[in-house]
Amino acid sequence: MVKKILIVCIGNICRSPTAESLMRDALAQVDIEVKSAGLAALVDSSIEPTACAVLSEHGHALIDHKGMQLTSQSVNWADLILVMEKRHVTGVLDIAPEARGKVFLLGKWQDDREISDPYRQGKPAFVHAYALIEEAVHAWAQRLVG
Repeated sequence: MVKKILIVCIGNICRSPTAESLMRDALAQVDIEVKSAGLAALVDSSIEPTACAVLSEHGHALIDHKGMQLTSQSVNWADLILVMEKRHVTGVLDIAPEARGKVFLLGKWQDDREISDPYRQGKPAFVHAYALIEEAVHAWAQRLVG
């Protein structure tokens, strides 16, 4: 039974906090805790302003996000770890090899689609990443809630 989900990207200021916010909203009716972290996190940084704006434009609010570094403790905390790119799976397993079997691409249900980092690429890249994240989160939420 999945009770704790960790969503991972690199900096923990664009993709993973966006996915964390969307997943929290999608799972609001069930008892599942959602957090995010980065493989090379900009620790204590707020969500990237463009990512925040795109979330807001779609009716989502992100409250007090602070970038968090992925640790073996956070990996062990989670029942399910969702990453943005295939190389992130390796990054998580390098930190905690015992996590094998609970690390998947967020885009798993979209033919293992990877979600590229929009950081420093302008608003269209953030809008595109948001759309991919939203689709992937919806697919996971359907499977987790039943």
